[in-house]
Amino acid sequence: GHVPERVPHTNGEWGFHGKVVKIDQQTYEDWKVQFDKLPDLDAALAAADGGFVDDPEAAHRADARANSEPRMSAPVRGSLFIVAAPSGAGKTTLVRLLLEQDPEVHLSVSYTTRAPRPGEQNGREYHFVAVADFLAMRERGDFLEWAEVHGNYYGSSRVWLEEQIAAGRDMLLEIDWQGARQVRRQFPAAIGVFIMPPALAELERRLRGRGSDSDEVIARRLAAAQDEMRHVVDFEYVIINNELQTALGDLLCTVRASRLRLAQQQERHAELFTPLFQE
Repeated sequence: GHVPERVPHTNGEWGFHGKVVKIDQQTYEDWKVQFDKLPDLDAALAAADGGFVDDPEAAHRADARANSEPRMSAPVRGSLFIVAAPSGAGKTTLVRLLLEQDPEVHLSVSYTTRAPRPGEQNGREYHFVAVADFLAMRERGDFLEWAEVHGNYYGSSRVWLEEQIAAGRDMLLEIDWQGARQVRRQFPAAIGVFIMPPALAELERRLRGRGSDSDEVIARRLAAAQDEMRHVVDFEYVIINNELQTALGDLLCTVRASRLRLAQQQERHAELFTPLFQE
């Protein structure tokens, strides 16, 4: 025997292991784009709004179609990490150190309308664009997520990110909580990490230590930080950046542990797992 492939039927139906999953239109469209190869049935059912129903005839069609098509080895899908934090919590430094120590993680370079800071280069930290250009891209639907933060626009390229993950690359997005919510709608399996400062007083000290913002900007950022930190409940992992090396170790452990999840291990080591479930 073999493990039947997941095969789309009519709108709202997907064949899974002799069952047909009933899902709504939006979920169907999301799956067609993002989850051509779901890791297992439980994950599929968890994502669906409804349950599943027996439909032997549809299941037979699914198996017949799967058996008639040539089997190709699909690349292992990469993971998407979402890292968010209030300004001054140390997110940028932690992400930079993570990328240096784990070459399998790649940064998704976002677009922004804010001015470059000293030492930043266009295309490395961000793609720096004019407001008019950003708004035109947004109208075309180019962004996976976008947000206005402290008077500046930020956005992430949707198509490019989809291609990278499908090719098996682990990608990381540095975004705020608003952007994280938008990403979740299209990538519900994304792994959320929130970086917290040890205290608001320490956050203020770090912001003033930058020497690049006025008192007015710092006051605005501190006021926004408290609201941003309340959205920590939207994230699976929370790292309190009190000491840099400890926080970096926590971030590295989070990334490495995510690769040990059952779905990822089944894909990366199919030769080990597949025979276990063959009849």
